Amino acid sequence: MKLKLPHIILILVAALVLGFAGAYIGVQVASSDDPESVQDDTDVEEKESELNPPEQMSKVVQAFNIIKQNYLEDIEDQQLIEGAIQGMLTTLEDPYSTYMDIEMMKQFDEQIESSFEGIGAEVSMVNGTVTIVAPIKDSPAERSGLRPNDQVLEVDGESLGGFDLNEAVSKIRGKKGTEVVLTIARSGASEPFDVTIVRDTIPVETVYSEMKTVSGKKTGIIEITNFSEKTSTEFGEQLQALEEEGMEGLIIDVRGNPGGLLNSVEEILSNFIPKETPYVQIEDGEGNRTPYHSKLESKKEYPISVLVNEGSASASEILAVAMKEIGYDVVGTNSFGKGTVQQAVPLGDGSTIKLTFFKWLSPEGTWIHENGVEPTIKVEQPKYFYSNPVQIEEPLVYDQSDPKIESVQLMLDGLGYEPGRTDGYYSSETENAVTNFQESNDLPVTGEVDQETASLLELQIVERIRNGEDDVQLDKALEALY
Repeated sequence: MKLKLPHIILILVAALVLGFAGAYIGVQVASSDDPESVQDDTDVEEKESELNPPEQMSKVVQAFNIIKQNYLEDIEDQQLIEGAIQGMLTTLEDPYSTYMDIEMMKQFDEQIESSFEGIGAEVSMVNGTVTIVAPIKDSPAERSGLRPNDQVLEVDGESLGGFDLNEAVSKIRGKKGTEVVLTIARSGASEPFDVTIVRDTIPVETVYSEMKTVSGKKTGIIEITNFSEKTSTEFGEQLQALEEEGMEGLIIDVRGNPGGLLNSVEEILSNFIPKETPYVQIEDGEGNRTPYHSKLESKKEYPISVLVNEGSASASEILAVAMKEIGYDVVGTNSFGKGTVQQAVPLGDGSTIKLTFFKWLSPEGTWIHENGVEPTIKVEQPKYFYSNPVQIEEPLVYDQSDPKIESVQLMLDGLGYEPGRTDGYYSSETENAVTNFQESNDLPVTGEVDQETASLLELQIVERIRNGEDDVQLDKALEALY
């Protein structure tokens, strides 16, 4: 079966972007001039006509009538029908198969046509919990310090337990300038903590590039933040510009990139994967595989490395594993692990089901789902990259032991204040480091960590990470290039 795109999109986005960027990445109808890369919706329609409702379907009608005739309060027909659809999708236990009602689709369309507003974070449903896949570059979510695998437990004090992904997203998104408080559970943090975020316009740029001189060689760095409709064009233009400047090596950075459109990553890979090797294989439910090839004659003459981390998902993983399997280094930490493909199927009234139709496989036939892409060069960022925000009721003081103190020590160490240890014991060296930090930042000098001191520590650490200081993953990728 040939895989196509223009009428029903193949959705490779990890889930939804808070603030509707997910609509742009994952629901936007894509087009392609390549007949080998498209499939219309006739397959879906033919399958529907072949199916006869099972006899047990009468139970659904019976349940509908019982509820309508006997439930204590009035309930709309549409509410029951949509609940039945959501219930069927829930039983699939697939976080990527979801229902979007008419109102949600209208909001998606509005956001596609205008600017994105929200916090700017890609989310998925993992084991029943709303989980951050990756914050978007330069978004409020990134500036606030949200990280891949953070779990969102509450929104403005309201638990998300029992909510589906779309319902949770609707709670978190909102207009520019409005404030939302997320209660976050993070691996390594002793207890959940609150993150206050002011919603903003989400940036739409998807490709950033620069040239660095490394070991006397001109080295291009191209960062892709997601794979949207214009990403491959932007990538091609910036790649060409770097090559015209005499680029001698290339880093492709897809860290924190949650995925996007299949045809976008296809077009990017067509610059690098020679035609004899498929850049991806698509497998249907019956095990039939379709490989896809570029028209490229040979690999680039310069060396290339790819940067990934736990926030690299879906289309990012297609790129990373394809480059890995033709011999390029992949540097960083294991990627997210999403190896399925969804189609958005309109239901005729403005609502849509996004359903998993296929799995994608690497050039060699590997399915990375739930395992991710393993780097050829594994590199963790400095420990302070993984420090946790702390919320303090009583100040942390000398001679205490507490997991919160460990986070404070990691942040102090990352900022160069030398706490002496990072094991959670508040030593005299830690007290001196806190004192020095307070003096340097015009805080009351107490040698104790109150909420004001902790919040400023966190703010400065987030800024240091966002500014790219101590990016040992990038440094290692550059080192390994030549």
